[in-house]
Amino acid sequence: MVILFGVVGALAPDFDMSYFYLVDHRQTHHHRYVTHWPLLWLVLSAAFALWLRNVRAPTAAFLSLVFCLGGVLHLMLDTLVGDIWWFAPFVDRPYALFKVPAVFKPWWLNFLLHWSFAAELAVSTWAMLLYRRRSNASLRLRRPCRAAD
Repeated sequence: MVILFGVVGALAPDFDMSYFYLVDHRQTHHHRYVTHWPLLWLVLSAAFALWLRNVRAPTAAFLSLVFCLGGVLHLMLDTLVGDIWWFAPFVDRPYALFKVPAVFKPWWLNFLLHWSFAAELAVSTWAMLLYRRRSNASLRLRRPCRAAD
C-alpha cells in the first residue's frame, strides 16, 4: 500500500497533462500549473507530517505524507532537465540543472536518449530492488519452520 501511494504521488504532478491537452490546448507549459509548484507539495508534506506527529492512528497521515513526498521527488527529478518554477507563484522564473539539446525527432527521443533518463531509471530500479528485498524478507518470515529430517 505504501508503494502504491508513493508511485501515485510521484505521478500526480503530471495529472495536469489532461488539462494541458484537452482544455489548454498546449498553450501553457504544463510545468507552470499549480500541480508542478514545489510550494504546493512542500506545504502539503509539512501539513501531513504535522498530522502524522499528532494522530493516534497514523495510517492515513503516513500514506498522505508518502504521496506528497512522491510529488516532491517528481519535481526534483524534473529539475534535472525540465523547467520547474521553484519559487512560483512569487517568482516567475524556471530552473533546470541541465538542458536537453534538440537533436532527434520526434522530440521525446531527446529526453529518452539523454543521460538524465538514466537517473530516473536508477531511482525506479532502486525502488524495485528495495521492494523485492522486503517482499522476499516478509515471505521468509511467513514460511512455517520445517523440522530437520
